Amino acid sequence: MPEVTAPYAPGTPCWVDLMVPDQQAALDFYRDLFGWAGEVGSPEMGGYSVCTLHDKPVAGIGKAQPMDDMPAPPTVWTTYLATEDADATVRAVTDNGGTVLTGPHEMTGIGKMAVISDPTGAVVGIWQQLGFIGAGVVNEPSTVVWNELNTTDTAAAAAFLPNALGVTAAPFKDAPGYFALNVGGRSVGGMQALGEAVPAGTPPHWLTYFSVDDTDSTVDALVRAGGTVLQPPFDMMAGRMAVVTDPQGAVFAVIATPPSA
Repeated sequence: MPEVTAPYAPGTPCWVDLMVPDQQAALDFYRDLFGWAGEVGSPEMGGYSVCTLHDKPVAGIGKAQPMDDMPAPPTVWTTYLATEDADATVRAVTDNGGTVLTGPHEMTGIGKMAVISDPTGAVVGIWQQLGFIGAGVVNEPSTVVWNELNTTDTAAAAAFLPNALGVTAAPFKDAPGYFALNVGGRSVGGMQALGEAVPAGTPPHWLTYFSVDDTDSTVDALVRAGGTVLQPPFDMMAGRMAVVTDPQGAVFAVIATPPSA
């Protein structure tokens, strides 16, 4: 099992979470689809639920609520990048043309978070661990396996990422137009331009990929549970994937990788 016990290197995706109008419905849906355990959390944490697999944290699900002077967040999966200093990262974001949407907010003994957007409008979270490092298991079925920036301007994003978030972009071998997002010489995610397969008007965004054993059967189960298929299962260089939404409209990808991948 690919367990994570040490803090993530700065710039590495370390957590994903989902804010939804109906938290219990989302908890039930992802329990049935991925086998996650989770329940509505304490009032002190706004009811936020840390979902687990094999007793290890894998993702968060909370009820969408207004923060500061902003309306409730949209129903989307948010990727969080690790940082050693959320305040310094937020300053770097604004210094390099990004926008701070909320935070930094500190949860005592847990961590400090902020949500920002890059100059192209893609939204991503920032997480400084103060006891909670993020996902405790990754890269196995029912956990996060990849995080991908889809943008209208790869050059602008590539210029912003290293200066603001400590992530570098480099052309991905054997995949023209695709970029690896690297931290310390290791690929931690990907980046590409918004393509023709994406519905018109789709804004720049980070897409969360969850690993599954069988993409087709997972998609069938998702549809039976009220989800929607945006891109039916197809084969690509990393495996067989699909892009889907849950019943409340949150978009994510599922992918089954071959044993040698």
